[in-house]
Amino acid sequence: MENFTPYSALAGGILIGISASILMYLNGRVAGISGIVSGIFNNPSRQEKLWRLAFVVGLVGGAFVYAYFFPVVVAPREYMTTALLVVGGLIVGVGTAMGGGCTSGHGVCGISRFSLRSITATMTFLASGIVTVYFVKMFLGAAS
Repeated sequence: MENFTPYSALAGGILIGISASILMYLNGRVAGISGIVSGIFNNPSRQEKLWRLAFVVGLVGGAFVYAYFFPVVVAPREYMTTALLVVGGLIVGVGTAMGGGCTSGHGVCGISRFSLRSITATMTFLASGIVTVYFVKMFLGAAS
């Protein structure tokens, strides 16, 4: 808990909630990242591709802007190889396909709409994350 930052976490949560609400209000769309990204490649409509691409560019660009104004020195974890990161990303992709969406779609947008499916999916995400951290620390000896 040495990196607990309640104020920046609260500010980030508020910004995510506002952004998801604006997208729903103006576009009638759920701000689920996996669905937005897959729609860039799977949707033939030019207008659909444009707003999705703008969303992703804004998401990534926002992280770069934040990192520029608030640089944080983070020590790299030596046990994190590129291959491990790629495998982890692929597993997340399979999980979002199996779960019918990602944590942003289910956790932020689905729960706020009282979707039982999203509440169940989010509880499953959290439980899986807790179990995964436990096993990684227990069996691989990875330090946090």
